[in-house]
Amino acid sequence: MRSLLDALQEGRLVELPEVSKDKALEYLALLIEAIPDIGSGTDLVKAVMDREATFNTGIGKGVAVPHCRTTADGELLCAVGWSPKGIDYNAIDGKPVHLLVMYYVPDAQRNLYLKEISGLAKVLSGSDVLENFQQLESLTELREHLLDWVSQAIGEAVPDAKARMIKLEAKQASIETAAVRAATAGAPAVLAKFTPFDCVCYGDHVLVLCQNADLIETLEHDDAFREKIRNESDFEVSGYRVATLSELTYAHGRRVISGVAYKEA
Repeated sequence: MRSLLDALQEGRLVELPEVSKDKALEYLALLIEAIPDIGSGTDLVKAVMDREATFNTGIGKGVAVPHCRTTADGELLCAVGWSPKGIDYNAIDGKPVHLLVMYYVPDAQRNLYLKEISGLAKVLSGSDVLENFQQLESLTELREHLLDWVSQAIGEAVPDAKARMIKLEAKQASIETAAVRAATAGAPAVLAKFTPFDCVCYGDHVLVLCQNADLIETLEHDDAFREKIRNESDFEVSGYRVATLSELTYAHGRRVISGVAYKEA
């Protein structure tokens, strides 16, 4: 479960807003797509949606493992999304999904992917995962659970001492990341999760609607954002990565654009 450990170390564990299954898949696909090693021509959102349409990846116990395969070279990559209230996923056991573990699988990494999924399945088979998810209150608690999973899975193949070392390494990385973020002057509180927003465009005006006051202030006063939100679907501005997801057009040229903004680790 090395790629899951990498995701925890590199900040690809996020709290999902209250969204549908499709929107949750979009968010995670965009998070993986933002990794520099992935080519700009890769449409992960479409690839994930196409595969999900042929096979539901809700494996039960509140867990889903969406994925996409690619002929491109590269490493097995992972991103993790947590939904505190659960997502109606039409999973195999009919239960809401709280944890989405999404994989990007190059052809050369298929065997490694199958080993990782096998390790995940073994961990799930021996624990009451769904009940634990319903009791979690923060990403920090979830990270601890996932680190336990990694240690348990890796511990089957390596000595216990090495498994503990891996867990401590991941904990230290998360602590250092949190310290860097806290020390960043003016850093908004959305560093660890996506912030969904709606944007009303009319004439030369842009009105941002969301629950994060700092994000509203930042985007509405950035000339580059006002220009890019009208013409681009994926861009960076004021330290945020912004991706637009849908758009509605009204009379007099007025538009409502729905999107998501997040800080890259």
